[in-house]
Amino acid sequence: MMFGDQLQKGTALVVGASQGIGLEFVKQLLKDDRIEQVFATYRNSKSATDLFAFEDNAKLRCLQAEATREADIAQVAADIAAQRESLHLMVNCVGVLHHGELQPEKSLRQIEAERLLNYFQINSIPTVLLAKQLQPLLKKSDRSVFATISAKIGSIEDNRLGGWYGYRASKAALNMFLKNIAIEYSRKNPQTTVVALHPGTTNTRLSKPFQRNVPPEKLFPVERTVTQLLDIIDRLTERDNGSFFSWDGSRLPW
Repeated sequence: MMFGDQLQKGTALVVGASQGIGLEFVKQLLKDDRIEQVFATYRNSKSATDLFAFEDNAKLRCLQAEATREADIAQVAADIAAQRESLHLMVNCVGVLHHGELQPEKSLRQIEAERLLNYFQINSIPTVLLAKQLQPLLKKSDRSVFATISAKIGSIEDNRLGGWYGYRASKAALNMFLKNIAIEYSRKNPQTTVVALHPGTTNTRLSKPFQRNVPPEKLFPVERTVTQLLDIIDRLTERDNGSFFSWDGSRLPW
């Protein structure tokens, strides 16, 4: 049975919802009649004004949280548990490619330990904290999906160009976390399907400096990206647990 068949009156959580792909997930889930409640996290209220514009929708509840802090994630889980018995969909959209002095490394000469740790702290760790703290909420639901936005560039087998050390390695670490989570959940949360999702190159602030060589047909508007990813989520079955999907529904090598 597909996940979409079980989503009646479902509860969704979007982590990292203040902009880009996360914000679009919120927009589309709010329009989905099968979803009864959407929880959305943001880190900084100053950068979440676009998210707050939807707060007049009774289905939406915004929660402030720093996804790298376990105490914040635990509070998110507690806030959801106070209002809902279970969680049916979790999508983690938190990630970083560049900001300020943090830029993808082109060679070993540019490697700095502090910047590498920054990549891992943001791209890798939040997902495993979410899996830990949300496990009781996911365990109660009939069927649920635990999904994180990853990246094809994090595939070890697919790496043929090198470079981008911190981003590649932190996404590869994220993928290993997801594989581990999927194995443990298969025993303790057998109704939960855990997946990694590659969105393709999407026209967001994250990809803006690197769009020059992307063919127009491969640069997706955010609306298309989220529609494609939600279509994948809708078609998931328990056999897909521990899988890595590209935007077109094809499976990617870890």
